[in-house]
Amino acid sequence: MNTYFNLRTLGARESQVVLTLRERERSVVRFADLRELTPTEASARSVTRSLVRKGWLARAKRGTYLLQPPEMGPENLGENNPKALATTAVTPSYVGWWSAAAYHGFTTQVPVTVFVATRRRVPSREFEGTPVRFVALTEKKFFGFQNYRVFGRDIPTSTPAKTFVDCVDRIDLCGGPTELTRIADRALATVPAQEVYEDAMRLGSKVVLQRLGFLSDLVQRPFPAELRNALRAAIPKSARSRFGRGEAREGDIGYVNDWGLYVDAERRDLLCEVPRLRDC
Repeated sequence: MNTYFNLRTLGARESQVVLTLRERERSVVRFADLRELTPTEASARSVTRSLVRKGWLARAKRGTYLLQPPEMGPENLGENNPKALATTAVTPSYVGWWSAAAYHGFTTQVPVTVFVATRRRVPSREFEGTPVRFVALTEKKFFGFQNYRVFGRDIPTSTPAKTFVDCVDRIDLCGGPTELTRIADRALATVPAQEVYEDAMRLGSKVVLQRLGFLSDLVQRPFPAELRNALRAAIPKSARSRFGRGEAREGDIGYVNDWGLYVDAERRDLLCEVPRLRDC
C-alpha cells in the first residue's frame, strides 16, 4: 500500500511556480500570475488544477487563490483557513463580531459561522465547509480593523475596541444578549476605556451608547467618571430604546433611567455566563 499518496509532491514546473511565488512573497495568487510563469495558457490551467488538487493553492474566488506555504507541512490535509479565503474573496472586508470576539479572547464560544464585514451586499457561502456570512456596512461604520496573524495568514480583523462596539451594535451577530454580556465583561476588563468610547462615538449610534453604558454598569466595570458623563451627555434625554427579548415580562430589569433603556431580561439571565458575577 502506498502511504505517500497524500503528500504535497511537486513536479518540475510546479516547483518552479511555487518557489517563484514564494520568492516574490505572494500569498494571494491570481491566474494572471500563474500564466506569467508558464509557457502557455493551457499549461497555466494545468498547473493551477494540479496545485489546487495537491493542496498548494486554495480557491478563494474565480481566478484568485491563496498559496498554502511549505510551513503547512508535507501532507494535503484539506485544511485551509476559511477566514483568509473569505476576506480574500471579498475586498475590502474584515472578520468581525462574534468571530473577532472569539479571536480576541472575549468569549470561549467559537461560532460555527464566520462573520465578515463588507462594503457591499454579498451572498452567504461556504469556504472549506465553513459557513461565512457577509454583512454589508455603511462607509461610516466600516472602520477599526487591521491585519492579525492567524494560522500563518495576515487576516483583516476588527480591533478589540471595534469588535466590542460592533457587537453592542449588532447583538444578533454575537450570540444574543447573554453572550454579549459575557463579551462586555472581558472587553471592558482588557480594552482601554478611551478606545471603546472613541469607537462608540465614531459609530454614531445613540442606541449603542445606551447599551454600552448599561452593560458597563451591569458587569460592574463602569467607565471612568469623565467618559461615563460624556457618554450620557451624548444621549438625548428623550432617547428611549430596548435591550433583550423585545417584550417585557415579570422579573425583568425594566427601565434603566441612567441610560434611557428598557431592559427586557432578568439580571441573573444576563449575568449567567459571567463567572465572577454569575447567580444562576
